[in-house]
Amino acid sequence: MSESALARAAAWSRKWAVAAALTGLAVLSAVVPSPPAGASTTVSAAVHNVRDYGATGNGSTNDTPAINRAIDAAAGAGGGIVQFPAGTYRSANSIHMKSNVTIQLDGGSTILGSPDDDYDPPEPNPNDDYQDYGHSHFHNAMIWGDRLTDIAFVGSGTIDGGGHLITGNPGSGEADKIISLTRCQGLTVNGIRLRRGGHFAMLTNACDDITSDGLRIDTAGDRDGWNVINARNVTIRNANIAANDDALAFKSDWALGRTYDNGNVTVTDTRLSAVCCNALMFGSETCGDFTGYRFERISINGSNKSGLGMVSMDGTVISDVHYKDITMTNVRGAIMQKVGTRRRCGDSPGVGRIHDITYENVTSSGQSGANFTATLWGESAAGNRIRDVTFTNVHLTVPGGNGCMGTGVPSNDPNNYNPVSIGTRPAYGWYVRNAHDIRFVDSSVRFASNDCRPAVIANTGSTVTFDRFTAGRGSSSPHDLGFQSITGYCVRDSRNTGGGALRTSATGGSTQSCAPGGGQTLEAENATISQGVVESNHAGFSGTGFVNYTNVAGGYVEFAITAAQAGTVPVTLRFANGTTANRPMDIAVNGAVAGDEVAFPPTGAWPNWQTVTVNVPLNAGANTLRATATGAAGGPNLDRIDVG
Repeated sequence: MSESALARAAAWSRKWAVAAALTGLAVLSAVVPSPPAGASTTVSAAVHNVRDYGATGNGSTNDTPAINRAIDAAAGAGGGIVQFPAGTYRSANSIHMKSNVTIQLDGGSTILGSPDDDYDPPEPNPNDDYQDYGHSHFHNAMIWGDRLTDIAFVGSGTIDGGGHLITGNPGSGEADKIISLTRCQGLTVNGIRLRRGGHFAMLTNACDDITSDGLRIDTAGDRDGWNVINARNVTIRNANIAANDDALAFKSDWALGRTYDNGNVTVTDTRLSAVCCNALMFGSETCGDFTGYRFERISINGSNKSGLGMVSMDGTVISDVHYKDITMTNVRGAIMQKVGTRRRCGDSPGVGRIHDITYENVTSSGQSGANFTATLWGESAAGNRIRDVTFTNVHLTVPGGNGCMGTGVPSNDPNNYNPVSIGTRPAYGWYVRNAHDIRFVDSSVRFASNDCRPAVIANTGSTVTFDRFTAGRGSSSPHDLGFQSITGYCVRDSRNTGGGALRTSATGGSTQSCAPGGGQTLEAENATISQGVVESNHAGFSGTGFVNYTNVAGGYVEFAITAAQAGTVPVTLRFANGTTANRPMDIAVNGAVAGDEVAFPPTGAWPNWQTVTVNVPLNAGANTLRATATGAAGGPNLDRIDVG
């Protein structure tokens, strides 16, 4: 058999060994269709029971030497399963992971940390200055491995630091993490539980091709849950991570002396909480670029910093990141994006940027006490701003309760990534600075207690758009939406929580990119109808139907229009007239006729829809537009109006 065929057969056999561990079977024998050439069709996964190598599982004897012997035997045989039957295996020394080895923790099994302080010392690292000590050293851990391939941790058992792992910088013989892996290819973490992890329950750096299903981490009394650093091709499903510091963080540091690209990551159906810090986070270590991330069906309960945090502090470009179906409760800052200028990497990086980010179906509520306003904060240089961010069906409820304050730009420490690095924002809901092409669609922000600040302030940028946006209005707030030096802002079909028009303020040369009431589409079937019925018996209408006027003079359909500011705008009425005679109507705005007996001529048949446009004056805020039939035959069938 050729060397390449042998390699394919070996890899195929190792995958079936992992499958054996996932099923909890000691030996898996299966007939598999179409194996690689030269591979046997009957596979027996080599299982190495740690008790056969001298482990006691009695909770008091140091079982590390036996565990390492079992791992060495499995690796020496070309790969296999190291099985931990039910029992407590005290580990007073570092366990050395090897390639092609699966750690299988059976139900009732626990690997337990020890107070004996005899773990491996931290290896020297010339790159210490570029990240925190805990990120810079990997050997001072309960379990560590470097340059490994095809490794796994599976089963329903537990690895528990036992309260003996250090949350700061460890001294001689002390460990500060449970699992520490560097430069690995092919990692599976399924079903196991990590408890009391010290600084990190799990730290992976430069590990690609990671899959995890059903991982549980409970380290809320210690620090970080899982730091996924310098990683590509990651799939995480059904995780439950409760941390004190960051729960699930994606980072890229200089600990290994170079930058790495990061991306092609999916996280789904996962629950996160963070007592003091961030629940789902990019950074703060951000040396390599990040692109291609999908977060869906995530539940976050508790975060004293950001629920969904994203910072570019060290020159990274973060792009193509998408959040969908995210529920947050009790998070102090729901969403934060920031570009900073720390530049703490060994390749003298410039300043980064953030772009092409979407949030869809996101809710945040339940926070008590002070909160951090949701923030997008780019740097001032054109190439370092935040761009192309869309919020669709994003609804935030914040505590509120602030008094009045100025609307000037708050202070900022560009070297600090935390939400507190920016001073109190002058808006209670959203503060957007140095950002372009920002869109809010079908979204809202509300407060639990009256707040004197505006709901939103956008400062310095362009093309900031609000479509069907709802905001709570403070009883003493100067306005609802403030645009400061924004080229091309647009507010369409948006209201306060009481149904009134949103008040806008435009300063610093801000300009509109839509007509005062532009962009609104209002369906006739949802308007006020005096004499007429809603029908749907003629094809081609929009919405759920159209209005068939009663055949009398004076029947009307009245629409409510909200305008961001006063001005004259075109209003286009879509209609059908299947008769052979004109059916004129008066078009009145706020009680004054703007179009006298406007013609609505025959369209040839009732399913044939045409449009008529009338220029009308609108006031800032709420307006009414009434289309009244002036002839005994009534008006045409009216489908909708388009404003602007």
